[in-house]
Amino acid sequence: MRKVAAKAAERHFSYVCHKPEESFIQEMRILIVEDEEHLAEGLRFNLEAEGYTAMVCNSGESALEKLSGEAFDLVILDVMLPGIDGFEVARKLREAGNYVPVLMLTALGRPEEVIRGFEAGADDYLPKPFDLQIFLARIKGLIRRRDWSQTIVNRLPEGSITVNGRLIDLANLRLTNGGQVLELTQMEAKLIEYFIENPGRAISRKEILLDVWGLVEDTDTRAIDNFIVRLRKYLEDEPNNPKVLKTVRGVGYRLDLASDYNQTES
Repeated sequence: MRKVAAKAAERHFSYVCHKPEESFIQEMRILIVEDEEHLAEGLRFNLEAEGYTAMVCNSGESALEKLSGEAFDLVILDVMLPGIDGFEVARKLREAGNYVPVLMLTALGRPEEVIRGFEAGADDYLPKPFDLQIFLARIKGLIRRRDWSQTIVNRLPEGSITVNGRLIDLANLRLTNGGQVLELTQMEAKLIEYFIENPGRAISRKEILLDVWGLVEDTDTRAIDNFIVRLRKYLEDEPNNPKVLKTVRGVGYRLDLASDYNQTES
């Protein structure tokens, strides 16, 4: 049955069985959220062949129920699910304080869909069809970085930070400008934190992908540019004429902190 399922999934990825890396994979638990039975079983077959423990849920509701009661090292999440979709599943996970790494698998590969997935809480995004070796490499990379996601709230700095008159509370994911309070996403908070920790230094798009968000370097860098546009709306008096978050031609971006920058204890 498992071999049949694996062959049926070949239209989504190339089937190759590798020898498990036992020292790395031992006792790693992965939840597959996929309503297409043949694909789900093919994924489970290949993951178990690698040495992972894999389980399958066929809906967003059942996945949320299982994740509320069991611990997993990674979630493989399809976007197009019956009932609530994968975007909503990821959002509800993060709202509940569950920062298990999420790899989204979907036929929706447009940049705006990728960004939507990241904003919902996905850690990486792999469009279908995909190569099995790339799929397995993404999983290994996400599991190695799982502590980043699982402890993100604890990693964020204590206290509030003021940048260009804006009060930024990274621990609670809020930015206050005058009387307006904005809710930050995890990815926005991580990016602001990194800029603040590296004031005046030009930060490349590759560095943002790898060191800030923990994504693979072949992720579409247009997602970064869209995040920068949004951060400028938060931080700049004139977003179209940035004085704080500047573009460094040929490199990336640099945060120039104003004299009113300070950090206060909670």
